[in-house]
Amino acid sequence: MQNPVIILGAQKVGTAALDAFNSNSVIVYCFLDDSSKLQQEEINNVSVMSSTEDNEFLKLIGNKCDVFVAVEDAAARKGLIKMLKDEYKVVPVNAIHRFSSVSEHAWLGHGNLISAGAVVNNNAKVGNYCLLQSGALVDAYAQIGDFAQIGAGAIINADVVVEEGAFIGSGAVVVSGVKVGKNARVGAGSVVVADVPAKATVFGNPAAAIK
Repeated sequence: MQNPVIILGAQKVGTAALDAFNSNSVIVYCFLDDSSKLQQEEINNVSVMSSTEDNEFLKLIGNKCDVFVAVEDAAARKGLIKMLKDEYKVVPVNAIHRFSSVSEHAWLGHGNLISAGAVVNNNAKVGNYCLLQSGALVDAYAQIGDFAQIGAGAIINADVVVEEGAFIGSGAVVVSGVKVGKNARVGAGSVVVADVPAKATVFGNPAAAIK
């Protein structure tokens, strides 16, 4: 039986993580969120107890609780993950929905969200702290770098490389063999047929750079 989980972040990513844990009958102990409007509220029957830096709750992590970092802002997520590693010697767990499909021959790192209906096929590699939204497909031998975000219904075809911090919008298609560079952004519904440079933003069918 997995330990109860504390989720850092109670907004969209947090509720998706809650849904994933609930689907596997894993107890979520509470949310921690820095929004004062959310604190002491209940979200989907789970209380938002305090801020993400509340030591009284964070000290439970490791022995009594696991943790998942679901803060929306990527830089803030990185900071919290570093703090958990450095100060508490813990690594966030994966939140994998029961109605997703992850091949036994795929490789997953730590702290990933795999939402309902997402598919990770054989020999694909998903790094650490990635967000795969509902219905996303990562096909065979594709590689997803740390902190990448794959939107709902996006298709990452075979042998694609998505580098660290890249964002793939909902419904986008990245065709086989393409490389999406570090911190690049692919707009929703785009069809990417050529490599995308680091930090570039592309949109359309075929996807082209936005100046």
